[in-house]
Amino acid sequence: MSKHTLTALACLLAGAAICIVSCKKDTTPSASVNQAGVSQATLDKISALGFSTADVRKFDGKYLVEGDILLSDADLNTKANSPFLTTAKEEQYRTNYVVTGLPRQITVRVASSLGSAFVAGTDTAIARYNRLGLTLTFRRITSGTANITISGFNQGPSGGFITLGSSGFPTSSGNPYNSILMNTNSAAYGSNPNVLYVGSVIQHEIGHCIGFRHTDYFNRALSCGGTATNEGSAGIGAILIPGTPSGNSANSWMLACSNGGNRTFNANDIVALNYLY
Repeated sequence: MSKHTLTALACLLAGAAICIVSCKKDTTPSASVNQAGVSQATLDKISALGFSTADVRKFDGKYLVEGDILLSDADLNTKANSPFLTTAKEEQYRTNYVVTGLPRQITVRVASSLGSAFVAGTDTAIARYNRLGLTLTFRRITSGTANITISGFNQGPSGGFITLGSSGFPTSSGNPYNSILMNTNSAAYGSNPNVLYVGSVIQHEIGHCIGFRHTDYFNRALSCGGTATNEGSAGIGAILIPGTPSGNSANSWMLACSNGGNRTFNANDIVALNYLY
């Protein structure tokens, strides 16, 4: 679920599954800074780009929004120029930029510091994409410079949240976002990570890297529970993909919150992927 985050931010509930994005929202930041110390000026820039300003946090020198999307200062100074979203239904959405130069193979490298579950999870995610027969394919490499590098960080829960992973969106030059960060802290995936769960998160983050936003963009409560929350005004890149449903798309790989386990593409996801790639 720069994943959405899925880093998605995860809400830790005793005995409950981990949500890949934040389940708790604060829609009324203070006039100068929010609770995480992000200035109102920065929040205004985030809002102008069409992202939610709820629960924005500083992360690795950038800003973590919507649970698992990292935005840099350069991103915040980019002028929004995509159409505004007017529909109020749950459909597949893409960003303003997608990967170009098709057909194309994207190379993925897993940092040596990550454990075997993350390597196997990456292979699982790659295999799921490649089985679709898209013009965009993926290959894991073990040396050299990759198009997407998956690396780790160790960060425990903070304020009731834990970051599972994060990524960003394609560049204006048509390249995928080049980094996925995965949390190696035992509070994120446990001491013996489940490969299918890890693979599902990586699959989601790759989705962001190639231009997908959350399926339940309009109403995060569909996957996260709680109060209905719209992720933003869609000033940048929340463009409806034709052929995807106007109703709830259950179990989509790009839902804002994880089910805490294995999740792959549903039929509507495949329609969306084939439309773009």
